[in-house]
Amino acid sequence: MARLTDYRLLTFDVYGTLIDWETGVLTALQPLLASDPAGAALKLPKSRLLEVFHECEAAQQSRTPDLKYADLLAAIHPQVAAKLGLPAPSETASAAFGASVASWPAFPDTVDALRRLGKRYKLVVLSNVDRESFAGTNAGPLEGVPFDLVLTAQDVGSYKPDLRNFEHMLREVKERFGVESSEVIQTAQSQFHDHHPARKVGIKSSWIVRPGAVMGNQAEEVWDWKFDTLGGMADAVDAEVKAGK
Repeated sequence: MARLTDYRLLTFDVYGTLIDWETGVLTALQPLLASDPAGAALKLPKSRLLEVFHECEAAQQSRTPDLKYADLLAAIHPQVAAKLGLPAPSETASAAFGASVASWPAFPDTVDALRRLGKRYKLVVLSNVDRESFAGTNAGPLEGVPFDLVLTAQDVGSYKPDLRNFEHMLREVKERFGVESSEVIQTAQSQFHDHHPARKVGIKSSWIVRPGAVMGNQAEEVWDWKFDTLGGMADAVDAEVKAGK
């Protein structure tokens, strides 16, 4: 069986894997939920809110694959309101929802794990956001962790799970670093956005489960390695390195 340390490059989903996007989305939705005159929206279960968000997000990404993620979030904000039977938000409120991405929190293990993994691998971002939003995340919650390459939906012109995003990444890492697809591990939480398309383009994947996560789950789970947290993956890599000495 292949070892994690047989590979040269890790590509990361960011929001859901490195960043707690479910908490970020739910926090950013609070002003909208609070606009419910009856007060019922604030009592809706997390699963229902995230289900509605995901439905609106995926549909909008399909309709407007070249729309910047912050603008896409602003566009779906009133759609979420409509599905939940809430008053339509103002344009200012929707813009604030779109701009919230940079403040979504990192998981507590993320930064340390990235720094450890960066000693062994090239680190590449393959994210469904725009460059400006990711720059805010990297400077803030990710504490300036250096990545060797950042690829966003804005760069590709489509959103994962579109295979073009993965094919674009593979071309870039081959050209820039001389890394073949057989040396890449897609590292992500979402089965929908990452693991299934990674399998289709023929690259290995490490499933960072983030127990309790709702978005991106699918009945069929595909993965080559599985860890609850990115910290757990970094521990496994460190253990392989130690055992190989």
